[in-house]
Amino acid sequence: MGTSDLTLDAGSAAVETFPRLPAPPSRLGRISLFLDLDGVLAELAETPDAVVPEPRRTAVLTALAPRLGGRVAIISGRTIAEIDRIADGSMASASGVHGLERRRADGTFLRAEASESVRNAVAAFEEFARTRPGVLVEDKAVAAGLHFRSAPDAEREADALTRRLAAETGLMLQPGHMVIELKTPGASKGTALKAFMEEAPFAGGVPVMLGDDLTDEDGFRAAEELGGFGVLVGPPRETAARYGLTGVTAVLDWLDQLESDA
Repeated sequence: MGTSDLTLDAGSAAVETFPRLPAPPSRLGRISLFLDLDGVLAELAETPDAVVPEPRRTAVLTALAPRLGGRVAIISGRTIAEIDRIADGSMASASGVHGLERRRADGTFLRAEASESVRNAVAAFEEFARTRPGVLVEDKAVAAGLHFRSAPDAEREADALTRRLAAETGLMLQPGHMVIELKTPGASKGTALKAFMEEAPFAGGVPVMLGDDLTDEDGFRAAEELGGFGVLVGPPRETAARYGLTGVTAVLDWLDQLESDA
């Protein structure tokens, strides 16, 4: 079995920032790596469109995939089309919209069916945003997102609206960083991770999930259940992750150090 070098440079890792989360073990068996996008591979931005391809990120991901024998996937709340745009087409395997979209390593694309409930939620969000400058609506076909990073005063009203719509439609409430989504139920980042782990090339590896917010907790728990672990990116908080990194730069440094004889 191949090994992966996961030694962390204390200067870039979160050993002191995360006293509860020691640096990952220096040696592991062959890993299957799962990465959130916003807040992990890309800095958070005022609007979704403001996150763009970045040369270092693209270079790190492009080099990482062959080193891990293709056992790396981005699992994000964004659509796969958005993942491809930001990651510059560097990922063969990806899951979008919190597990509702998934592209296997062989290119097979799977997506939940769009529903009238999501279309109704998008219409309600657009009506809400019309009178609140800075609030943005994101239509993901199988989910609707309400962004208020540029209008933080709208958070309480946005929360009330999404909770009411969730109760009326049966859609799943999915809070994030200054965004609340209503999504088709039945999938999560955890179900996406588990599905990848049943397929080549991920099967047989040790699952490792890097994420930064509450939507990643399902992924952390799934990785732990399958014999791996989660890595929380950003400030310490209550989490199912075992380890931590301070931010995007630390993540890219960490990924640069991964080695495998696959």
